[in-house]
Parts: sequence; C-alpha cells; structure tokens
Amino acid sequence: MRSIAFFALALALLPLSGCGYHTVGAATHLPPGVQTLAVPLFATRTEAYHTETVMTQAVIREFATRTRMRVTPEASGDPDAVLHGTILKETVAPLTYNSSTQQSSSYLITVVVSVTLTGRDGKILYENKNYVYRQQYQSTTNLSSFFEEDPAAVERLSRDFARQLVADVLEGF
Repeated sequence: MRSIAFFALALALLPLSGCGYHTVGAATHLPPGVQTLAVPLFATRTEAYHTETVMTQAVIREFATRTRMRVTPEASGDPDAVLHGTILKETVAPLTYNSSTQQSSSYLITVVVSVTLTGRDGKILYENKNYVYRQQYQSTTNLSSFFEEDPAAVERLSRDFARQLVADVLEGF
C-alpha cells in the first residue's frame, strides 16, 4: 500500500521535474572553449559624444565581473570570440516642462544598440539588433550650480544595458 502511494506521488511530481529552471550559465550562447573575449570600441551612427566609449567600458566591466574569461578591448591576438556593438540611435527628448521658467525640467535619453557575438570561426553565437534602453534625468535651472546630468544618465543606461547583454549571452534567454 505504501509503495503504491509513493509511486502515485512520484508519478504526480514527474511533470514538475522539467520546470525549466537551470543553473546560471547552463544555457549559454558561448561554446565551452571560449576563454578570451574581445569587445572592441562600439561603432556609432549618431552625433552624440562619448556614448560609444561609456557603453563599451560598461560591457567589458560586466563580462570581466561575471565571467572567468579574459576580456580585452582589442580584437587582435586571436580571441575565442568577439562582441561587436553599434549604437544605431541616440535621442534626447524633453519629458516635463516647468511653466515658471519656461524650460524643460527633465529629459528622456533613448539609445538603440545592435550587438553581434561571433566565434573565432566567424559563426554568429549571439545577435540582437534592437536593444532599446531609456534613462530619465533632471535638468538644473540654477545656473550657479549647473551640472550637466546627461553624462550620468548615459552611465546609468550603459550599466543597465551591459547587465542585460551579459545575462542574455550567459543565460541564453
């Protein structure tokens, strides 16, 4: 009787065994032999200044932090994989308006990025041509304490982008 109950319980739990959970890195886009990753400076199709540098550095830092790979900004030296990024679009749009000063008081920066990860053999290991990231920032109306806020917004946006990109590559989602 006990063995029948145990068998029935095991049978009932069987469908739950394939629930889709896995350890981090188990479903990866990287082949097991990848030890070195090159992340050259992202290309840009925008007029924005310095965004490509900030985004590239954030991606390098995130890969170096979350993996055991040797990550380099140089594609020379025959790396196992190369991650190319292109900033397709960067826009800054007013978000709120201060009626007393007749100026915009906050802005929304939007960046669209395309990335391709290729193996040493040229095979595409991962690709996403449409990462879209947004970050809001406030403008300063007091000119004596004026501080340009959009570089800080680009930094925050770059960190968010890098975290998601590395998660996508490593976790395969």
